[in-house]
Amino acid sequence: MIDDFVHGFDLDIALADAACDPAVSPERRAIANLCIGMDGDDAYYSMRELREAMLLVFEGDASGRPKLCAILANECDDFQRAVYYALAGRGIVRALEGLDWLIVMLQGRAITASRLRRTGVYVEPLVSPYVAEEPDGPVAGADPMFRLGRSWSVESPTGR
Repeated sequence: MIDDFVHGFDLDIALADAACDPAVSPERRAIANLCIGMDGDDAYYSMRELREAMLLVFEGDASGRPKLCAILANECDDFQRAVYYALAGRGIVRALEGLDWLIVMLQGRAITASRLRRTGVYVEPLVSPYVAEEPDGPVAGADPMFRLGRSWSVESPTGR
């Protein structure tokens, strides 16, 4: 039986490993750290939503800027803002690649959590890193005509 081998499963173990791995880029380590403790489904869907908004802006889709503004101006916890600002200025392609990498990890984490719970395996409770449901300080402006900086069109000169 599976309970003989798994007495408690830590859903954050892969994120914690990635967050400490020197072979992982600094921005990926940062965003992995930001996901530790977040609910599996919430983290996964929040990052998909953020990636979609950033991609729409990058592609010049008219719906992209309002969608990104709505995410960054949302009056809930700072999770999506924290991830966005951890990637901001790194180059849009690197930011999107980082989100793609993270989303794969988060999807696997959410699926694992669901399967383990269905089979009755004890999953260690996640401890949310947020102490409040509202933003902690000022949030980004909500003007969808915000100026795009160089990082939306120019990659890092080092390519890292």
